[in-house]
Amino acid sequence: MTYTPLKPVLVVEDSAEDYTALGRAFRKHALQNPVLRCEDGDQALDYLLGYGKAVGWPQVLPSIVLLDLNMPGTDGRAVLEVLKNDPRLSYIPVIVFSTSSSATDIDACYQLGANSYLAKPIDYAALEEKIRVTIQYWLETAELPRLL
Repeated sequence: MTYTPLKPVLVVEDSAEDYTALGRAFRKHALQNPVLRCEDGDQALDYLLGYGKAVGWPQVLPSIVLLDLNMPGTDGRAVLEVLKNDPRLSYIPVIVFSTSSSATDIDACYQLGANSYLAKPIDYAALEEKIRVTIQYWLETAELPRLL
């Protein structure tokens, strides 16, 4: 029997408070995949473009990316654009998770190739529910492409 480790879930989130809340929700809903955090867009692109090469980064691509939109420096839009224009990375599902519920932001993210857009709820119980549904759909229900 061959053991295949679970691919990580990449969370690109600059807010420590939001990341802590996400972590609590992941644990509550028994997320089995390892969670990898990048604190900004540059760090996320370093991992995604250099996976398997950079010391300390996982040797595999993530199963999904949970991407904050508004971050200082390289923001989520730029990360999304790079991912969806790179043939090695374009098939990784990207779920934008943002405080913005602006129709302009939502439309722009889908035009860039986002697979889903979730507005961050203010209420923690609503956040937990969104994370439960996200885990259930993207990691337990959907058939994801095999990654290299």
